[in-house]
Amino acid sequence: MVDQLIAAGLSGIRCQSSFPLPLRIWHSIVRDRDLPADWISIGWLFSLQRSEKIAALAAFDFIPSSTAWWDGSSSWLVEEYNDLRPHGRLLAFPHDSLIRKRSPIDPQERLAECSFRVATSAMLADGWLMPMAYEHGVINSDLRVYTAPKDFEQLVESSPIDLTQQIIEANRQQKMLANTASYMRQIAHEPHMTTIHRPDRDGPGHMIAINAGNRVTDADLRQSSARIGATIATAPRLAIEPHSLLVLELRPTAPVVQPDAEAPSVDAAIASPRIAIEKITPTAEDGKYPVKRIVGDIVSVEADIFSDGHEVLAAELTWKPGDDATIERAPMRFVQNDRWIAEFPLLRPGRHSFVIEAWLDRFGSLRRDLEKKFSAGVEISQEVAEGRRLIEAAIKRSKGRLAAGLRAQLKKLDKTDPVTVLLSTDLLQAMQEADDRPFATGRERSFAVDADREAAAFASWYELFPRSMSGRAEQHGTFRDVIARLPAIRAMGFDVLYFPPIHPIGRRNRKGRNNALTAAPGDPGSPYAIGSGEGGHEAIHPELGTFEDFQALVRKARETGLEIALDFAIQCSPDHPWIKQHPEWFQWRPDGSMKYAENPPKKYEDIVNVDFYAEGAKPSLWLALRDIVQGWVDLGVRTFRVDNPHTKPFPFWEWLIADIRVRDPGVIFLAEAFTRPKIMYRLGKIGFSQSYTYFTWRNTKAEIIEYISELTQPSVADIYRPHFFVNTPDINPYFLQSSGRSGFLIRAAMAATLSGLWGVYSGFELCEAAALPGREEYLDSEKYEIRVRDFDAAGNIIPEITKLNALRNAHAELQSHVYTKFHHAGNDNILYFGKQIAGRPEIVLVAINLDPHAPQSAAVEIPLWDLGLPDDGTASAEDLMTGQRFSLHGKFQTMALTPAMPFAIWKLVPEGRP
Repeated sequence: MVDQLIAAGLSGIRCQSSFPLPLRIWHSIVRDRDLPADWISIGWLFSLQRSEKIAALAAFDFIPSSTAWWDGSSSWLVEEYNDLRPHGRLLAFPHDSLIRKRSPIDPQERLAECSFRVATSAMLADGWLMPMAYEHGVINSDLRVYTAPKDFEQLVESSPIDLTQQIIEANRQQKMLANTASYMRQIAHEPHMTTIHRPDRDGPGHMIAINAGNRVTDADLRQSSARIGATIATAPRLAIEPHSLLVLELRPTAPVVQPDAEAPSVDAAIASPRIAIEKITPTAEDGKYPVKRIVGDIVSVEADIFSDGHEVLAAELTWKPGDDATIERAPMRFVQNDRWIAEFPLLRPGRHSFVIEAWLDRFGSLRRDLEKKFSAGVEISQEVAEGRRLIEAAIKRSKGRLAAGLRAQLKKLDKTDPVTVLLSTDLLQAMQEADDRPFATGRERSFAVDADREAAAFASWYELFPRSMSGRAEQHGTFRDVIARLPAIRAMGFDVLYFPPIHPIGRRNRKGRNNALTAAPGDPGSPYAIGSGEGGHEAIHPELGTFEDFQALVRKARETGLEIALDFAIQCSPDHPWIKQHPEWFQWRPDGSMKYAENPPKKYEDIVNVDFYAEGAKPSLWLALRDIVQGWVDLGVRTFRVDNPHTKPFPFWEWLIADIRVRDPGVIFLAEAFTRPKIMYRLGKIGFSQSYTYFTWRNTKAEIIEYISELTQPSVADIYRPHFFVNTPDINPYFLQSSGRSGFLIRAAMAATLSGLWGVYSGFELCEAAALPGREEYLDSEKYEIRVRDFDAAGNIIPEITKLNALRNAHAELQSHVYTKFHHAGNDNILYFGKQIAGRPEIVLVAINLDPHAPQSAAVEIPLWDLGLPDDGTASAEDLMTGQRFSLHGKFQTMALTPAMPFAIWKLVPEGRP
């Protein structure tokens, strides 16, 4: 029959449902005979396993591709092609006319379906077969009802679909793929689009970009083509219509060449370090900035140290203060996985530096190999000879006592057991001292550590307005009045007393009560509107007192155990002397006016700002500001709260802080920067000792855990110390406005136990919460008026604050946020965490009821494992707020907290320990 078909002029046959007939028979029919060169046999096989299809390709020239069922994105079509193509060719088809398939009724849907199937069939196989009338949208077997030519003509004429031109174009494009290789690759880089690479046998070939969706896709194909080492011959960014594809010619990508670049120097390569020292900690941006520590800390330095080959390495940590040439040393210890560690103490405040140096330890390598071979009974004569040679070389580069000791060891090799000598501790110490450190590296890089005084990381702040200390609303307070208040503040356990600006206040545009735009007679104005005829930032408001009064206050505070902190706010009232004395330090509008300060939505009509980069301000303004800070330092002020430092140039702060701390490294700068985290962290890197935080707005358990977890990450903790102020003159938190006394206890307990730095603004201890409606601002704000308080008022939380501060001083675990570890409590209203210092067999546990209105309880896990106890062990506990002692048996316990006392603080130790 085949011979008859050939004789009749046919070029090939499609063998329908061919698999039931054994393949050997099909092979004899369509392969094992003298057939014309252009003869084609198609095995029309479906529902077969991949292995069965591979077998069928031995009998037929083509078998069907599964393109007709492809969704336009799944990877299985390319996988099928790549599996089968090495064994034969695949023929695609948009629809099998002998299989009934429901046709979309909507003409547009039918057009989209047919158009997509034509395009993919033509491009994603080795050939394609189109059923009759498919160009007119016939996609089922209904053709069988048309028996006469006129019936078919009627069908064509009635169809709204005509794909003739698309089919002509598809056939033209299909010929472009005649030289394709026997595989294709699906590239998944473009959203809402599938890209398939069809490489040529000798070139990059073509990329097929397919849009199977219902919308036009604007595709940038540069990334996809770059991954295969090619570029799009046409524009790489193209719009692809829905249910269609583009065939794009690819060209080889031109590599990046550097004709003017010098070839690498072999001498430089030979001199390059063989030893890698990586991931050094603690560092900030690989040593660009110093990390922060406290005097008395032990700095643990770690690094990954490794080299090529198998030789033993040695490493050393060296360190020194910035003003001392004397270098101290400590060997580094191998931990595991190429990690090494050593420590050094910070015994003086100020800048320190450390260096890590590593080298090949040839004598150490010899000892290692000798010990292994001797233990295994292997010949060691060569190792002994090598040891002798290493000792002789060490003698030549040594002098005096060291050289004599090495000679004595060398003589022992001939008189005693050489293995004992070579493995002796005495010889090891002498060889380490005489080591010439081959291939040593690391000495060229040093890393800085700032050792701050303790108050930079651990302090309790109290903020007050000195002008409110007279006790009478009609009388302006003085520094002498503040002196009378010092014992009460110290009695609460605070150690830093912070004042808003104490400078003369401008009169022009002075704000009235509650931030009114017009001040009434007698209104004192905002202390942040700095400067008047009495002076500027270097001066004291006359009604507060004299410089002698201020110095008396500083002395008395120090005697009481308090340190005075001042506000450094770089802003000026319109009356500031600088505006007349140095107009070149400000920006002026074309009409001669000045723009007042803003922090949207807040406006500060009583304030104007300097321009750090005005031509006339460089460097005179910078120097003047530095001199102001230095002037207050000379008067005994060593702590400054800096107002909005993020609105002033980073280079200015980095220079000013470094300049001040060169003379007194104990000066502390607190950044009042409520801004984006990266900016806040940058301020820490460039020198600010501590910073206000988002704590004020973190109220839920999840928020607090997430925030503290961020702050305790080494990359943050090394450069940023969080200061948890519970309120400020500018911020009356919403939580406190409606939570009553319990809410104040909650926030005090959280701030005082989570961070080493916490602070309150006067009135917090009295639970003041009256607010401007709908705003986080105090009603009758003290920023604009003199405020009189009864510090003995009923309902205050002074006893609780006093106890919290006492516990902070008594328990080192509460003196830093980095010791915080959150534990499980089965209630989102119970915040539960532990504070433990590594190596200490005790834990301080804190539980806080976050609900100020109702009792809350929770099942909690006592972290007995952190005490070295089993889950059913027993810990001795003390309630640090009440002094009650008790035992906890097993890790599962229940805790209940009420609004009256919404927190508990326990100290745990293993039972039997004091």
